[in-house]
Amino acid sequence: MITLNDNVNILPGVGPKRLDALHEIGIFTIEDLINYFPFRYEDLGERLPSETMDGEKATFKGIVSTPAVVTRFGKRSQTRFGLMIEHENVRVSFFNQPWIAQNVEVGQEVAVYGTYDAAKASLTGMKVISKVSNELDPIYPSSKQISAKTIRHLIEIAWADVRGTVGSLVPEKIRQKYRLLDRNTQIEDMHFPADMEHAKLARRSIAFEEFFIFQMRLQLLKLADKNFSGEGINYDSKALNKFEAGLPFTLTEAQQKVVSEILQDQKRPVHMNRLLQGDVGSGKTVVAAIALYAAVTAGMQAALMAPTEILAQQHAINLASMFEKAGVDIRIELLTSGMKTAARRQLLEDLADGTIDILIGTHALLQPDVMFHHLGLAVIDEQHRFGVNQRAKLRENGVNPDILAMTATPIPRTLSITAYGEMDVSIIDQLPNGRKQIQTRKISHNQIDSAINFLKQQLSEGAQAYVVTPLIEESEALDVQNAQAMYEALQLELPNDTIGLLHGRLSNDEKKALMADFKRNKIQVLVATTVIEVGVDVPNASIMLIMDADRFGLAQLHQLRGRVGRGTRQSYTILVADPKTDYGRARLDAMVETTDGFILAQKDLELRGSGDILGTKQSGVPEFAVGDPIKDLKMMEVAQQEAISLVSTDGWDKSSENQVLVDYLSRTMAHYRHLD
Repeated sequence: MITLNDNVNILPGVGPKRLDALHEIGIFTIEDLINYFPFRYEDLGERLPSETMDGEKATFKGIVSTPAVVTRFGKRSQTRFGLMIEHENVRVSFFNQPWIAQNVEVGQEVAVYGTYDAAKASLTGMKVISKVSNELDPIYPSSKQISAKTIRHLIEIAWADVRGTVGSLVPEKIRQKYRLLDRNTQIEDMHFPADMEHAKLARRSIAFEEFFIFQMRLQLLKLADKNFSGEGINYDSKALNKFEAGLPFTLTEAQQKVVSEILQDQKRPVHMNRLLQGDVGSGKTVVAAIALYAAVTAGMQAALMAPTEILAQQHAINLASMFEKAGVDIRIELLTSGMKTAARRQLLEDLADGTIDILIGTHALLQPDVMFHHLGLAVIDEQHRFGVNQRAKLRENGVNPDILAMTATPIPRTLSITAYGEMDVSIIDQLPNGRKQIQTRKISHNQIDSAINFLKQQLSEGAQAYVVTPLIEESEALDVQNAQAMYEALQLELPNDTIGLLHGRLSNDEKKALMADFKRNKIQVLVATTVIEVGVDVPNASIMLIMDADRFGLAQLHQLRGRVGRGTRQSYTILVADPKTDYGRARLDAMVETTDGFILAQKDLELRGSGDILGTKQSGVPEFAVGDPIKDLKMMEVAQQEAISLVSTDGWDKSSENQVLVDYLSRTMAHYRHLD
């Protein structure tokens, strides 16, 4: 007798070639095989033409009324015959199946499954059925190497042996609470449903099970993280209060709330793994500065890692200025990939002996020769741009520092309980006092003159502007404005203003000099590609003109809009586009309708699907075989609450009713050991 843990090659007919094909679609064990579910069903139940809608798939049973005729055209063929169903004659056609002509004859009763054309009273046949039943025919995801029919056959063989032996993963109390099927029944009804209602109930139970198992893994990771001995940061409260009092602005209530959450975490002798969410311009940097300084006042070091050198340089400048204005004397250094060897060597020596308090950089901070004296906190900005393994590397550097991840990409509920389910989340949901709402409008390309005139007027009043294009140079494939052409056009249109051109092919020094000139208002208009998407802070810049805006994603457009509106001026975003698709139009409409990043993020998720919304595959919504965390968000939330409740119960893992679940998690958690 076979068991769930047996290799799938134990089944008859599974040789090396077929085994490779099964491995390619993720099937290694018998358990993998029986959990490989159909994505749809074909209803093979017999119907009359009068009961069938145009274009619907159906099974018609009748008497062959005319001889089968095969017509050939090149390598293709069409087989036709008449089928008398009660008193109605239906013309049946099969394409590229000439052998069917030899299997049907006039007067014979046959059943044909196919697609019905009501206007022509014809059926495009897919298969001749030897025995008509009311069964649903499950259709499995397949590949070139292995057919859906073979997969189904292997499932039938395996299930015949293990039927009734599969223990339920979801505890009985939870199954009863939500009227879920036990695991044996749900697997049976997914592969061999009596009717569509049984299939739907099975799919519901399996979707919940998937979500529940996923959330159990996240909660166990979170628990392990909390139990992992972190290091309590005994910060100096008076020093922090003095720093906060020295700031040129008052923290918002939302900032004060998240600062309190972070400091409480830092003080506890358990490991912090917190995500700081805040829309563009909400003031995450000052919150990070307080957390960094807390570590320094406790005699530790802190690190801040950014996704680009421009952003790392800006963080270094802004933090140094912030601490200096508040009268705090600490040493902040910037580590970049372009540093000269001697300067880098000296910096690393100072870092190792503890004379550097805060180190700022990009992924250069992950190099093996970067050794801290005593790293207490690592802040990671634009968190989703770093892979989980990179975050793990930073943790492994010396001690196991607290982790504070920051993102300006608002994360809808769906993502926050999947991609970030193992992290504690703090949200700044309030803009700083005095900030004015950015006005956004969309125009077509033939209205660009009005936008340029508006730009001229705003520049004459002392404003500065960004003009963003999606390409660096001309592309024959895309009819879009490019940065170089726009730069040259604006030099003619705005002879009294200085225009700058910023793109990814410039050296880091060139980018740095350009941004410094723009910040000092030596440059009034900065033509740029999306290198300015994240983190660039020029308070006097109040106009964002985005060319071919339909070429950008919704999250990207929102990030770009966040580069303006950072000062006291009324700010504007102008989207120039002639979208050709409903998706393109919907994105622009959403941008005009709201400046709330969380609403936009949810809209983006709905428009695009779960996909790759956070920019890296490993940080997006996890893939589930049956459940859809966007459509089934409520179910995911319930599964999360039940998982939290279960792992919070003393001795839950010793209870006999949970042993199947505990054993399953023990076997499968190894796959998730790199999840940070």
